[in-house]
Amino acid sequence: MAVTILLVDDTAAIRRALRVCIETETSWEICGEAENGKIAVEMVQKLHPAVVLLDLKMPKVDGLEVLRALKGDDALRAIPVVILTSSREERDLVESYRLGANAYVVKPVDFEQFVTAVKEVGMFWAVVNEPPPGSRARG
Repeated sequence: MAVTILLVDDTAAIRRALRVCIETETSWEICGEAENGKIAVEMVQKLHPAVVLLDLKMPKVDGLEVLRALKGDDALRAIPVVILTSSREERDLVESYRLGANAYVVKPVDFEQFVTAVKEVGMFWAVVNEPPPGSRARG
């Protein structure tokens, strides 16, 4: 069964790299991509992905605001949100978990390490974890 994932990152090159990693290294199915937080919230409401892969530092609505909106909505709260960010700032880590993030992963700068990190995150969320009821998972 492929698990659906929504990619949220304002950098097109990161989204492309994620797409390549996900398509070649995981059993996830990408159900959508968002380049900012405003679009991300709308897409989660519409698509109900099994997992949201969320960057923090974005224009218009940042990742923490997206996380606050998703975890504050009874219909969306159960959808796992994995923070994938370049931020190593403790305040971002603490606030992400306080708002309900399910995981916090710092993006490796090295591409091979990036691929490994995405593959490991994918293995857990696509194989080990059971997606929430009502999420889009393909059988």
